[in-house]
Amino acid sequence: MPEVEPVLSIRDLNLRFGDTRVLFDIDLDVTAGGVTAIIGPSGSGKSTLLRCLNRMVDLVPVARVEGEILFGGKDILDSDYDVVELRQKVGMVFQKPNPFPRSIYDNVAYGPRIRGKVARGRLDDIVEQALRSAALWDEVKDRLGTSAMDLSGGQQQRLCIARCLAVKPEILLMDEPCSALDPASTARIEDLITDLREDVTVLLVTHNLQQAARVSDDTIFLLGGELIESGPTDSIFTKASDTRTDDYVTGRFG
Repeated sequence: MPEVEPVLSIRDLNLRFGDTRVLFDIDLDVTAGGVTAIIGPSGSGKSTLLRCLNRMVDLVPVARVEGEILFGGKDILDSDYDVVELRQKVGMVFQKPNPFPRSIYDNVAYGPRIRGKVARGRLDDIVEQALRSAALWDEVKDRLGTSAMDLSGGQQQRLCIARCLAVKPEILLMDEPCSALDPASTARIEDLITDLREDVTVLLVTHNLQQAARVSDDTIFLLGGELIESGPTDSIFTKASDTRTDDYVTGRFG
């Protein structure tokens, strides 16, 4: 089998919030395609690591990042890197659905519109395709002009995913996207994540170990801001190399 080029290469990544160091010497390659779960107990740095990957951490005034995050052959931490372009290529879905207080159509069309003028017919196609990819089209196709705020929580989360997909990202970051949802909505999102692995690289932060085992191809285990172990999900969950990983996935702590 030929070696697959990583879509992201993280080297010597350290992060401090003021005087507090929260990520320690992270070295990691993320394979293109598939789903990578990031697991670990609360406070282990999972969401913080995710926010480094599209520089959302820049929004924290006291944050100081050191190291390299290589994407497309360039270090996204360089001061001259185009952050707007980065966030189009590396989309993010948050723990709580955050649709815009606009119509369903305008939510999905927002990204393509700000990238430049798009003919209405072409925009209609982009919106439909994004909603289909997010498994939402059949539920909303007859009410695209209604407010996104009228959707259920699970539908709003899938709409936020469609909003990301409309600009065709290479990577989709998902920060505990199911934690605020009921079991039925969670199952829909998990099915969607499974389908998305064919078209986009997904990095999924989850506190739900069963979810990580169900949907991910690879798993990263963080503890206290350190990367303890990473590898194929089956190996992490059944024959971990580090006893701390084994203790966590078997429920001895966390």
